[in-house]
Amino acid sequence: MFCCLRTVRRLCLDKILLQCIRQSRTLSGADAINALRPFYFAVHPDFFGQHPKEREVNENSLKRLNGYLENLQKPGFRSFKPTQLTFYVREREPNSSNVQESFSASGFRAVSFTLHTRDLLSTVLDILNSCSLSTEHVQSLNGNSQPHKEAKSTVNRPIKWDKTYYSFTGFKDPEEELEQAQRVETTLLSWLDDNAASAVKKLKKSLPLRKELERLKIELSHELQLSDIRWQRSWGIAHRCSQLHSLGRLVQQRPEILENVKGRTVVFTDRSGMSAAGHIMLGTMDVHHHWTKIFERLPNYYKLQKRLLLLEDRISQLLGGIQVIYIEELQPLLTLEEYFETLNSFYNKLRDSRLPFHPRSLRGLQMILESDRYAPSLHELGHFMIPTICDPAALQWFIFAKAQEARENLKRKEEMMLREKELINTSTERFSLDRLYKEPSVSSAQMVDCCKRLLEESLPYLQGMHLCISHFYSVLQDGDLCIPWNWKN
Repeated sequence: MFCCLRTVRRLCLDKILLQCIRQSRTLSGADAINALRPFYFAVHPDFFGQHPKEREVNENSLKRLNGYLENLQKPGFRSFKPTQLTFYVREREPNSSNVQESFSASGFRAVSFTLHTRDLLSTVLDILNSCSLSTEHVQSLNGNSQPHKEAKSTVNRPIKWDKTYYSFTGFKDPEEELEQAQRVETTLLSWLDDNAASAVKKLKKSLPLRKELERLKIELSHELQLSDIRWQRSWGIAHRCSQLHSLGRLVQQRPEILENVKGRTVVFTDRSGMSAAGHIMLGTMDVHHHWTKIFERLPNYYKLQKRLLLLEDRISQLLGGIQVIYIEELQPLLTLEEYFETLNSFYNKLRDSRLPFHPRSLRGLQMILESDRYAPSLHELGHFMIPTICDPAALQWFIFAKAQEARENLKRKEEMMLREKELINTSTERFSLDRLYKEPSVSSAQMVDCCKRLLEESLPYLQGMHLCISHFYSVLQDGDLCIPWNWKN
């Protein structure tokens, strides 16, 4: 009798194993990439060039998604932790799914969802459905192995065993595991407990490269008399070292073309030129020939920059002394030529309207120009956000109506930034952090709230670490710990 039971049990286990193999083979890695093309087109960071906050969130979420997909394809990999992701989606279709959804200030749809699937097909379908994207094309991609309809039914209708089966065999009930994972929300302490060791290992491995990066940065800044060297995106330490080595080789080969960089800031980014803020941009995908041309054009860029500053002053005079500014962290990365054209177009429209602003009546206030807005608004930091196509009469009324509120916001901004700086220094010292910083998309108010709550905790895990305040949990490739500003405990 017991021999028969063992045979039945073995047959049941074989059936489960066969079921798992079928599910895992419903899509290959290449098929999954093809199936997710509409998703990549909707969220790829390259399409968010004028929206730095949304671009950064999508860039970081894609890194985590790619890691999840890679783990699914690893043979024998069983440790799947639910992964929460947030993407800004370019399509504006109505969403009928149950995922958390909101809209950013730029009008993009923000979609948050949690992945807990264990095969590529289910994961692809979850992603597409969560973003309200069609799944019909997935069927054709899976036609060689088995019909999509059959695969879908296999995924949606797994074998359900009686609870006594799991008690008898000692196997874990996958439904109970899933329910438990969904009930338990990730806390700061539990996440640090699971990931601190991995972060320490990566950090130790990156220390020689970090020292090399600092050395190269100091040497080049001193040799070229630069104000600063920055990176627009969060590239790894090795990537940054490679970029500085390239610049160093150019200095050795063509020292004469670098005579005009004194006092300037060099930014490694996706394109070459001069930015609206007056920084020298070096495209990381460009070769030395392109960089050389940029350095040769610097005298012309400086002349255009003087014209741009004069244009800002003229706009300020027409608008009662309000200051025209460009905020790198909040505005699209524009070249000097693009920003000049934007200012010039706005100035011509403003000049022709002859608005009756009293001279210097709006001194102390600030405004930025945006080409993707249709109505003026007041930012929480106190600056006006003015569309380049704004109706002058509506603009005048709006500025007069919001002037006092803008002054109050600017005052709070100064106080908030001072408080933020104090809390960063206190937190760095309290936890013996090597570095504490935030992503550009995290506001000063969010950083202050995060630091105040951190200081109430005992966190020995953080000693000697690099801590980044972000919107999600992650361990970066060089050992930096990323935690959401609104972490739970």
